[in-house]
Amino acid sequence: MSINWKEYQANFFYDELINENGNPRLPAKRLAGYLQSLNQNELQRRQQLADTAIQDMGITFTVYTEEGNIDRSWPFDIIPRPISAKQWAVTADGLKQRLKALNLFIDDLYHDQKIIKDGIVPREIIENSANFRKECIGISPPHNVWAHICGTDLVRDGDGEFYVLEDNLRVPSGVSYMLENRSITKRVLPELFEQGNILPVSDYTNQLFNTLSDLAPHTDKPEIVILTPGIYNSAYFEHAFLAQQMGVELVEGSDLSVGKNGYVYMKTISGFEKVDVIYRRIDDLFLDPKVFNKDSVLGVPGLMKAWQSGKVAMANAPGAGVADDKVVYAYVPQIIKYYLGEDPIISNVETFLCSDKKQREYVIKNIAKLVIKPANESGGYGMLVGPHSTKKEQSEFIELIKKNPRNYVGQPTLSLSTAPTLVGADKLEPRHLDLRPFVLQGANSYVTTGGLTRVAMKKGSLVVNSSQGGGSKDTWIVDAEAK
Repeated sequence: MSINWKEYQANFFYDELINENGNPRLPAKRLAGYLQSLNQNELQRRQQLADTAIQDMGITFTVYTEEGNIDRSWPFDIIPRPISAKQWAVTADGLKQRLKALNLFIDDLYHDQKIIKDGIVPREIIENSANFRKECIGISPPHNVWAHICGTDLVRDGDGEFYVLEDNLRVPSGVSYMLENRSITKRVLPELFEQGNILPVSDYTNQLFNTLSDLAPHTDKPEIVILTPGIYNSAYFEHAFLAQQMGVELVEGSDLSVGKNGYVYMKTISGFEKVDVIYRRIDDLFLDPKVFNKDSVLGVPGLMKAWQSGKVAMANAPGAGVADDKVVYAYVPQIIKYYLGEDPIISNVETFLCSDKKQREYVIKNIAKLVIKPANESGGYGMLVGPHSTKKEQSEFIELIKKNPRNYVGQPTLSLSTAPTLVGADKLEPRHLDLRPFVLQGANSYVTTGGLTRVAMKKGSLVVNSSQGGGSKDTWIVDAEAK
Protein backbone atom coordinates (compact mmCIF):
# COMPACT_ATOMS: atom_id res chain seq x y z
CA MET A 1 0.00 0.00 0.00
CA SER A 2 1.41 3.41 -0.99
CA ILE A 3 0.78 6.99 0.17
CA ASN A 4 -2.46 8.66 -0.92
CA TRP A 5 -1.87 12.39 -0.66
CA LYS A 6 -5.61 13.10 -1.07
CA GLU A 7 -6.15 11.42 2.30
CA TYR A 8 -3.39 13.38 4.03
CA GLN A 9 -4.93 16.05 6.29
CA ALA A 10 -2.95 19.13 7.33
CA ASN A 11 -5.80 20.23 9.64
CA PHE A 12 -6.13 23.78 8.29
CA PHE A 13 -2.44 24.64 8.72
CA TYR A 14 -0.14 25.63 5.86
CA ASP A 15 1.60 22.42 4.84
CA GLU A 16 5.08 22.53 3.30
CA LEU A 17 4.45 19.68 0.83
CA ILE A 18 0.73 19.41 0.17
CA ASN A 19 -1.69 22.26 -0.61
CA GLU A 20 -5.25 22.60 0.63
CA ASN A 21 -6.54 20.62 -2.40
CA GLY A 22 -4.40 17.61 -1.58
CA ASN A 23 -1.93 18.27 -4.39
CA PRO A 24 1.86 18.61 -4.03
CA ARG A 25 3.25 22.15 -4.04
CA LEU A 26 5.60 22.93 -6.95
CA PRO A 27 8.92 22.46 -5.04
CA ALA A 28 7.58 19.17 -3.60
CA LYS A 29 6.18 17.62 -6.80
CA ARG A 30 9.06 15.25 -7.53
CA LEU A 31 9.45 14.32 -3.85
CA ALA A 32 5.73 13.63 -3.41
CA GLY A 33 5.64 11.47 -6.54
CA TYR A 34 8.69 9.52 -5.41
CA LEU A 35 7.30 8.91 -1.92
CA GLN A 36 4.06 7.72 -3.50
CA SER A 37 6.04 5.13 -5.46
CA LEU A 38 7.31 3.54 -2.23
CA ASN A 39 5.16 1.14 -0.28
CA GLN A 40 4.94 1.61 3.46
CA ASN A 41 7.34 -1.23 4.21
CA GLU A 42 9.98 0.39 2.00
CA LEU A 43 9.42 3.78 3.60
CA GLN A 44 9.91 2.25 7.03
CA ARG A 45 13.03 0.43 5.83
CA ARG A 46 14.53 3.74 4.68
CA GLN A 47 13.80 5.30 8.08
CA GLN A 48 15.52 2.38 9.79
CA LEU A 49 18.54 2.86 7.50
CA ALA A 50 18.69 6.51 8.59
CA ASP A 51 18.44 5.60 12.28
CA THR A 52 21.23 3.05 11.88
CA ALA A 53 23.44 5.56 10.02
CA ILE A 54 22.96 8.10 12.82
CA GLN A 55 24.08 5.55 15.41
CA ASP A 56 27.04 4.39 13.29
CA MET A 57 28.17 7.99 12.68
CA GLY A 58 27.80 8.87 16.37
CA ILE A 59 25.51 11.85 15.72
CA THR A 60 24.31 12.75 19.20
CA PHE A 61 23.09 15.60 21.36
CA THR A 62 23.03 15.95 25.12
CA VAL A 63 19.93 16.47 27.24
CA TYR A 64 20.34 17.95 30.71
CA THR A 65 18.09 16.24 33.27
CA GLU A 66 17.79 16.12 37.05
CA GLU A 67 19.36 12.66 36.91
CA GLY A 68 22.36 13.96 34.94
CA ASN A 69 23.42 14.46 31.34
CA ILE A 70 22.06 11.98 28.80
CA ASP A 71 23.52 11.48 25.32
CA ARG A 72 20.88 10.65 22.73
CA SER A 73 20.99 9.78 19.06
CA TRP A 74 19.93 12.68 16.87
CA PRO A 75 16.15 12.38 16.15
CA PHE A 76 15.63 12.50 12.39
CA ASP A 77 12.65 12.11 10.07
CA ILE A 78 13.44 11.07 6.50
CA ILE A 79 10.66 13.07 4.80
CA PRO A 80 12.45 16.27 3.63
CA ARG A 81 11.03 19.78 3.79
CA PRO A 82 11.19 21.47 0.33
CA ILE A 83 11.28 25.26 -0.21
CA SER A 84 11.39 26.99 -3.59
CA ALA A 85 14.72 28.57 -4.59
CA LYS A 86 12.83 31.66 -5.75
CA GLN A 87 11.32 32.26 -2.31
CA TRP A 88 14.60 31.42 -0.59
CA ALA A 89 16.51 34.06 -2.56
CA VAL A 90 14.26 36.75 -1.06
CA THR A 91 14.50 35.18 2.41
CA ALA A 92 18.32 35.10 2.24
CA ASP A 93 18.38 38.80 1.33
CA GLY A 94 16.19 39.49 4.35
CA LEU A 95 18.51 37.56 6.66
CA LYS A 96 21.57 39.45 5.41
CA GLN A 97 19.74 42.73 5.87
CA ARG A 98 18.78 41.81 9.41
CA LEU A 99 22.28 40.78 10.56
CA LYS A 100 23.85 43.83 8.95
CA ALA A 101 21.49 46.12 10.88
CA LEU A 102 21.98 44.20 14.13
CA ASN A 103 25.77 44.51 13.85
CA LEU A 104 25.46 48.27 13.27
CA PHE A 105 23.19 48.41 16.33
CA ILE A 106 25.64 46.50 18.55
CA ASP A 107 28.56 48.66 17.38
CA ASP A 108 26.55 51.81 18.08
CA LEU A 109 25.64 50.63 21.59
CA TYR A 110 29.32 50.22 22.47
CA HIS A 111 30.23 53.60 20.99
CA ASP A 112 28.00 56.68 20.54
CA GLN A 113 24.59 55.12 21.32
CA LYS A 114 22.96 57.35 18.70
CA ILE A 115 19.92 55.07 18.44
CA ILE A 116 19.20 55.66 22.14
CA LYS A 117 19.83 59.40 21.94
CA ASP A 118 17.45 59.60 18.96
CA GLY A 119 14.73 57.85 20.97
CA ILE A 120 14.39 54.75 18.76
CA VAL A 121 15.31 52.22 21.48
CA PRO A 122 14.60 53.18 25.12
CA ARG A 123 17.71 53.58 27.26
CA GLU A 124 16.31 51.38 30.05
CA ILE A 125 16.08 48.42 27.65
CA ILE A 126 19.88 48.44 27.31
CA GLU A 127 20.64 49.48 30.88
CA ASN A 128 18.66 46.47 32.12
CA SER A 129 20.04 44.07 29.53
CA ALA A 130 21.58 40.89 30.93
CA ASN A 131 24.02 40.78 28.02
CA PHE A 132 25.33 44.34 27.74
CA ARG A 133 29.03 44.20 28.61
CA LYS A 134 30.59 47.45 29.83
CA GLU A 135 33.99 45.84 29.14
CA CYS A 136 33.22 46.15 25.42
CA ILE A 137 32.60 49.92 25.40
CA GLY A 138 34.90 51.63 22.89
CA ILE A 139 36.12 48.39 21.26
CA SER A 140 36.04 48.20 17.46
CA PRO A 141 36.37 44.58 16.26
CA PRO A 142 37.44 43.81 12.67
CA HIS A 143 34.99 45.17 10.05
CA ASN A 144 33.01 46.57 13.04
CA VAL A 145 31.21 43.21 13.10
CA TRP A 146 30.29 41.70 16.47
CA ALA A 147 27.98 38.83 15.55
CA HIS A 148 29.76 36.84 12.85
CA ILE A 149 27.57 33.74 13.11
CA CYS A 150 23.83 34.07 13.61
CA GLY A 151 21.18 31.36 13.77
CA THR A 152 17.88 33.05 12.94
CA ASP A 153 14.72 31.12 13.78
CA LEU A 154 12.05 31.40 11.08
CA VAL A 155 8.48 30.18 11.12
CA ARG A 156 5.93 30.01 8.35
CA ASP A 157 2.45 31.10 9.39
CA GLY A 158 -0.92 30.28 7.81
CA ASP A 159 -0.33 32.78 5.00
CA GLY A 160 2.69 30.82 3.75
CA GLU A 161 5.13 33.66 4.49
CA PHE A 162 8.26 33.38 6.62
CA TYR A 163 8.50 35.40 9.84
CA VAL A 164 11.48 35.85 12.16
CA LEU A 165 10.72 34.28 15.53
CA GLU A 166 14.04 35.16 17.19
CA ASP A 167 17.71 35.95 16.60
CA ASN A 168 20.48 33.84 18.14
CA LEU A 169 23.65 35.91 18.29
CA ARG A 170 25.63 34.49 21.20
CA VAL A 171 26.67 30.89 20.47
CA PRO A 172 24.08 29.59 17.98
CA SER A 173 24.18 25.85 17.42
CA GLY A 174 22.68 23.33 15.01
CA VAL A 175 24.55 23.83 11.76
CA SER A 176 26.36 20.49 12.04
CA TYR A 177 23.00 18.73 12.20
CA MET A 178 21.89 20.59 9.07
CA LEU A 179 24.95 19.20 7.25
CA GLU A 180 24.58 15.70 8.67
CA ASN A 181 20.86 15.65 7.80
CA ARG A 182 21.81 16.13 4.15
CA SER A 183 24.47 13.42 4.34
CA ILE A 184 21.97 10.93 5.75
CA THR A 185 19.23 11.85 3.26
CA LYS A 186 21.62 11.24 0.37
CA ARG A 187 22.22 7.77 1.79
CA VAL A 188 18.57 6.79 2.13
CA LEU A 189 16.95 8.70 -0.75
CA PRO A 190 19.81 8.82 -3.30
CA GLU A 191 17.56 8.72 -6.37
CA LEU A 192 16.14 12.16 -5.62
CA PHE A 193 19.53 13.87 -5.96
CA GLU A 194 20.17 12.67 -9.52
CA GLN A 195 18.55 15.66 -11.26
CA GLY A 196 20.60 18.30 -9.46
CA ASN A 197 17.71 20.66 -8.70
CA ILE A 198 18.22 20.31 -4.90
CA LEU A 199 20.75 23.01 -4.05
CA PRO A 200 23.81 21.87 -2.04
CA VAL A 201 24.57 22.85 1.58
CA SER A 202 28.18 21.65 1.70
CA ASP A 203 29.79 25.08 1.26
CA TYR A 204 29.10 26.22 4.83
CA THR A 205 32.32 25.09 6.49
CA ASN A 206 34.43 26.73 3.75
CA GLN A 207 32.47 29.95 4.18
CA LEU A 208 32.85 29.77 7.97
CA PHE A 209 36.60 29.21 7.65
CA ASN A 210 36.89 32.22 5.33
CA THR A 211 34.81 34.40 7.66
CA LEU A 212 37.02 33.48 10.62
CA SER A 213 40.23 33.91 8.60
CA ASP A 214 39.21 37.44 7.62
CA LEU A 215 39.16 38.43 11.30
CA ALA A 216 42.81 37.55 11.94
CA PRO A 217 45.05 40.41 12.98
CA HIS A 218 48.36 40.86 11.16
CA THR A 219 48.52 37.56 9.23
CA ASP A 220 47.31 35.92 6.01
CA LYS A 221 47.70 32.39 7.44
CA PRO A 222 45.91 32.52 10.77
CA GLU A 223 45.85 29.87 13.45
CA ILE A 224 42.15 29.32 14.19
CA VAL A 225 40.79 27.32 17.11
CA ILE A 226 37.33 26.36 18.34
CA LEU A 227 37.01 26.92 22.09
CA THR A 228 34.64 24.35 23.60
CA PRO A 229 33.45 23.92 27.21
CA GLY A 230 34.24 20.21 26.79
CA ILE A 231 32.65 16.85 26.21
CA TYR A 232 29.72 17.38 28.57
CA ASN A 233 28.36 20.35 26.63
CA SER A 234 25.13 19.64 24.72
CA ALA A 235 26.68 20.89 21.46
CA TYR A 236 30.04 19.12 21.79
CA PHE A 237 29.30 16.94 18.77
CA GLU A 238 29.01 20.12 16.71
CA HIS A 239 32.23 21.63 18.09
CA ALA A 240 34.19 18.51 17.14
CA PHE A 241 32.44 18.23 13.77
CA LEU A 242 33.23 21.82 12.73
CA ALA A 243 36.85 21.57 13.89
CA GLN A 244 37.31 18.41 11.84
CA GLN A 245 35.59 19.86 8.76
CA MET A 246 37.60 23.10 8.83
CA GLY A 247 40.89 21.43 9.76
CA VAL A 248 41.35 23.57 12.89
CA GLU A 249 42.14 22.67 16.49
CA LEU A 250 39.42 21.98 19.04
CA VAL A 251 40.60 23.34 22.40
CA GLU A 252 39.41 23.81 25.95
CA GLY A 253 40.32 26.78 28.13
CA SER A 254 43.15 24.84 29.78
CA ASP A 255 44.81 24.42 26.36
CA LEU A 256 45.23 28.19 25.97
CA SER A 257 47.17 30.84 27.84
CA VAL A 258 47.94 34.52 27.44
CA GLY A 259 51.65 35.35 27.25
CA LYS A 260 53.44 38.29 28.81
CA ASN A 261 53.36 39.99 25.40
CA GLY A 262 49.52 39.88 25.47
CA TYR A 263 49.08 37.29 22.71
CA VAL A 264 47.15 34.03 23.10
CA TYR A 265 49.03 30.74 22.81
CA MET A 266 47.96 27.13 22.42
CA LYS A 267 49.86 24.29 24.07
CA THR A 268 51.02 21.69 21.53
CA ILE A 269 53.39 18.73 21.72
CA SER A 270 56.02 20.89 20.02
CA GLY A 271 55.60 23.90 22.28
CA PHE A 272 53.40 27.00 22.36
CA GLU A 273 51.76 28.19 19.13
CA LYS A 274 50.23 31.64 18.70
CA VAL A 275 46.46 31.72 18.17
CA ASP A 276 44.96 34.41 15.94
CA VAL A 277 41.22 33.66 15.91
CA ILE A 278 39.03 31.96 18.49
CA TYR A 279 35.61 30.66 17.46
CA ARG A 280 34.30 30.50 20.99
CA ARG A 281 31.42 28.22 21.92
CA ILE A 282 31.17 29.31 25.55
CA ASP A 283 29.15 32.19 26.98
CA ASP A 284 30.65 35.61 27.77
CA LEU A 285 30.59 35.11 31.53
CA PHE A 286 32.88 32.07 31.35
CA LEU A 287 35.44 33.52 28.90
CA ASP A 288 37.85 35.11 31.36
CA PRO A 289 37.85 34.54 35.15
CA LYS A 290 39.81 37.77 35.62
CA VAL A 291 36.94 39.80 34.17
CA PHE A 292 33.71 37.84 34.52
CA ASN A 293 32.95 34.75 36.61
CA LYS A 294 36.05 34.31 38.79
CA ASP A 295 35.19 30.65 39.37
CA SER A 296 35.10 29.77 35.68
CA VAL A 297 37.42 26.96 34.66
CA LEU A 298 36.17 27.03 31.05
CA GLY A 299 37.84 30.25 29.95
CA VAL A 300 41.32 31.75 29.76
CA PRO A 301 42.70 34.30 32.26
CA GLY A 302 43.64 37.49 30.40
CA LEU A 303 41.66 36.60 27.25
CA MET A 304 39.51 39.74 27.34
CA LYS A 305 42.56 42.01 27.52
CA ALA A 306 44.11 40.20 24.54
CA TRP A 307 40.89 40.73 22.59
CA GLN A 308 40.46 44.35 23.68
CA SER A 309 44.00 45.15 22.52
CA GLY A 310 43.43 43.52 19.11
CA LYS A 311 45.93 40.70 19.66
CA VAL A 312 43.35 37.99 19.09
CA ALA A 313 39.97 37.96 17.33
CA MET A 314 36.89 36.27 18.74
CA ALA A 315 33.72 35.13 17.03
CA ASN A 316 31.18 35.92 18.11
CA ALA A 317 32.66 38.93 19.82
CA PRO A 318 32.01 39.35 23.56
CA GLY A 319 29.02 41.60 24.07
CA ALA A 320 27.24 40.56 20.88
CA GLY A 321 24.50 39.01 23.00
CA VAL A 322 23.09 42.46 23.79
CA ALA A 323 21.08 42.07 20.57
CA ASP A 324 20.17 38.45 21.41
CA ASP A 325 17.30 39.55 23.59
CA LYS A 326 13.61 39.02 22.92
CA VAL A 327 12.88 42.57 24.06
CA VAL A 328 15.43 44.05 21.65
CA TYR A 329 13.94 41.71 19.00
CA ALA A 330 10.70 43.73 19.17
CA TYR A 331 12.64 46.80 18.00
CA VAL A 332 14.47 45.16 15.07
CA PRO A 333 12.14 46.59 12.38
CA GLN A 334 12.92 50.11 13.69
CA ILE A 335 16.63 49.19 13.95
CA ILE A 336 16.68 48.17 10.27
CA LYS A 337 14.91 51.39 9.26
CA TYR A 338 17.23 53.52 11.43
CA TYR A 339 20.57 52.17 10.22
CA LEU A 340 19.78 51.08 6.66
CA GLY A 341 16.86 53.32 5.68
CA GLU A 342 15.01 50.20 4.49
CA ASP A 343 11.85 48.34 5.40
CA PRO A 344 12.43 44.82 6.73
CA ILE A 345 12.33 42.18 4.00
CA ILE A 346 11.20 39.58 6.58
CA SER A 347 8.67 40.62 9.21
CA ASN A 348 8.82 39.99 12.93
CA VAL A 349 6.14 38.04 14.75
CA GLU A 350 3.88 40.50 16.61
CA THR A 351 5.39 40.98 20.07
CA PHE A 352 3.99 42.53 23.26
CA LEU A 353 6.47 44.00 25.74
CA CYS A 354 5.57 43.36 29.36
CA SER A 355 7.69 46.36 30.36
CA ASP A 356 5.00 48.56 28.76
CA LYS A 357 1.99 48.95 31.10
CA LYS A 358 -0.71 48.71 28.41
CA GLN A 359 0.96 45.80 26.63
CA ARG A 360 1.54 44.03 29.96
CA GLU A 361 -2.16 44.35 30.83
CA TYR A 362 -3.06 42.87 27.45
CA VAL A 363 -0.65 39.94 27.98
CA ILE A 364 -2.00 39.16 31.44
CA LYS A 365 -5.61 39.37 30.26
CA ASN A 366 -4.92 37.11 27.25
CA ILE A 367 -2.28 34.80 28.72
CA ALA A 368 -4.33 31.68 27.89
CA LYS A 369 -3.91 32.27 24.15
CA LEU A 370 -0.40 33.76 24.00
CA VAL A 371 3.13 32.37 24.11
CA ILE A 372 5.13 33.96 26.95
CA LYS A 373 8.91 34.00 26.63
CA PRO A 374 11.71 35.18 28.92
CA ALA A 375 14.05 37.71 27.35
CA ASN A 376 17.29 35.71 27.39
CA GLU A 377 16.50 32.01 27.65
CA SER A 378 17.02 29.59 24.76
CA GLY A 379 16.30 25.98 23.92
CA GLY A 380 12.59 26.29 24.66
CA TYR A 381 13.20 26.69 28.40
CA GLY A 382 11.25 29.01 30.68
CA MET A 383 8.37 29.66 28.30
CA LEU A 384 4.60 29.22 28.52
CA VAL A 385 2.48 28.10 25.56
CA GLY A 386 -0.86 29.53 26.67
CA PRO A 387 -3.30 27.21 24.86
CA HIS A 388 -1.41 24.15 26.15
CA SER A 389 -1.01 25.39 29.74
CA THR A 390 -2.97 24.91 32.96
CA LYS A 391 -4.65 27.65 35.01
CA LYS A 392 -2.01 27.11 37.69
CA GLU A 393 0.85 27.59 35.19
CA GLN A 394 -0.81 30.74 33.86
CA SER A 395 -1.15 32.16 37.39
CA GLU A 396 2.52 31.42 38.09
CA PHE A 397 3.59 33.22 34.92
CA ILE A 398 1.43 36.23 35.72
CA GLU A 399 3.31 36.54 39.02
CA LEU A 400 6.67 36.22 37.21
CA ILE A 401 5.65 38.95 34.77
CA LYS A 402 4.54 41.29 37.56
CA LYS A 403 7.76 40.67 39.47
CA ASN A 404 10.07 41.34 36.50
CA PRO A 405 8.14 42.79 33.53
CA ARG A 406 11.34 43.67 31.59
CA ASN A 407 12.15 39.97 31.37
CA TYR A 408 9.03 38.84 29.50
CA VAL A 409 7.37 39.24 26.13
CA GLY A 410 4.14 37.83 24.75
CA GLN A 411 3.47 36.65 21.21
CA PRO A 412 0.40 35.21 19.48
CA THR A 413 0.23 31.43 19.27
CA LEU A 414 1.14 31.00 15.61
CA SER A 415 -0.44 28.62 13.15
CA LEU A 416 2.97 27.03 12.54
CA SER A 417 3.27 25.29 9.20
CA THR A 418 3.37 21.50 9.09
CA ALA A 419 5.04 18.81 7.02
CA PRO A 420 4.36 15.09 6.60
CA THR A 421 6.31 13.13 9.21
CA LEU A 422 6.69 9.37 9.54
CA VAL A 423 4.82 8.27 12.66
CA GLY A 424 5.13 4.73 13.95
CA ALA A 425 5.81 2.07 11.36
CA ASP A 426 3.84 3.23 8.37
CA LYS A 427 1.86 6.42 8.82
CA LEU A 428 2.46 9.99 7.61
CA GLU A 429 0.97 12.71 9.80
CA PRO A 430 1.47 16.50 9.85
CA ARG A 431 3.84 17.85 12.48
CA HIS A 432 4.66 21.50 13.20
CA LEU A 433 8.14 22.83 12.36
CA ASP A 434 10.42 25.83 12.21
CA LEU A 435 13.66 26.61 10.38
CA ARG A 436 17.05 27.85 11.59
CA PRO A 437 19.21 29.13 8.73
CA PHE A 438 22.72 30.31 9.56
CA VAL A 439 24.02 33.71 8.50
CA LEU A 440 27.69 34.69 8.38
CA GLN A 441 29.00 38.25 8.33
CA GLY A 442 32.59 39.42 8.21
CA ALA A 443 34.24 40.99 5.20
CA ASN A 444 31.39 39.35 3.25
CA SER A 445 27.94 37.93 4.02
CA TYR A 446 26.63 34.42 3.46
CA VAL A 447 23.39 32.55 4.16
CA THR A 448 23.08 28.77 4.23
CA THR A 449 21.03 27.15 1.48
CA GLY A 450 18.10 26.41 3.75
CA GLY A 451 18.92 25.53 7.33
CA LEU A 452 18.08 23.22 10.18
CA THR A 453 14.41 22.24 10.10
CA ARG A 454 13.26 21.29 13.59
CA VAL A 455 10.07 19.29 14.07
CA ALA A 456 7.71 18.95 17.02
CA MET A 457 7.42 15.16 17.00
CA LYS A 458 4.47 15.13 19.40
CA LYS A 459 1.07 15.53 17.78
CA GLY A 460 -0.21 19.11 18.12
CA SER A 461 2.94 20.33 19.90
CA LEU A 462 4.51 23.66 18.91
CA VAL A 463 7.81 23.05 20.75
CA VAL A 464 10.44 21.95 18.24
CA ASN A 465 13.64 22.06 20.33
CA SER A 466 15.53 18.76 20.51
CA SER A 467 15.99 19.34 24.25
CA GLN A 468 12.19 19.35 24.54
CA GLY A 469 11.54 16.22 22.48
CA GLY A 470 11.74 17.67 18.97
CA GLY A 471 13.34 16.11 15.91
CA SER A 472 14.62 17.34 12.55
CA LYS A 473 14.38 16.99 8.77
CA ASP A 474 16.60 17.72 5.82
CA THR A 475 15.74 21.09 4.27
CA TRP A 476 15.69 21.23 0.47
CA ILE A 477 15.97 24.46 -1.45
CA VAL A 478 14.57 23.28 -4.77
CA ASP A 479 15.09 25.02 -8.10
CA ALA A 480 11.65 24.03 -9.36
CA GLU A 481 12.35 25.65 -12.72
CA ALA A 482 15.50 23.59 -13.35
CA LYS A 483 15.21 21.20 -16.29
